[in-house]
Amino acid sequence: MVRRFALGAAILAIVTGCAQTIAESRVRSALIDAGVAEREADCMAGRMVDRLTIDQLRKLEGLKARPGERERPVTLREYVERVRRVGDAEVVTVTASSAGLCAVGLG
Repeated sequence: MVRRFALGAAILAIVTGCAQTIAESRVRSALIDAGVAEREADCMAGRMVDRLTIDQLRKLEGLKARPGERERPVTLREYVERVRRVGDAEVVTVTASSAGLCAVGLG
């Protein structure tokens, strides 16, 4: 019984770790596609995956430029302003804090 539990726990840890890695990779790619520099995207993705739900991360995937805007934001500030459109205060807070900490090298 204990062995089964231990095996189940080990499998769950592996699957969770794989899902975490996949989610982080997707978030990193989405950030880069949105115009965030690779260095900042690497840093931000890990923080965002740890702090946001899958549904919240999906909201970020749908961000598109509005008419008259650049297709890709040039600065982190522009990206965070675009993130405000998702209408989720936690997403905005996590994104802004991640951007700020990563920009100064503390992320």
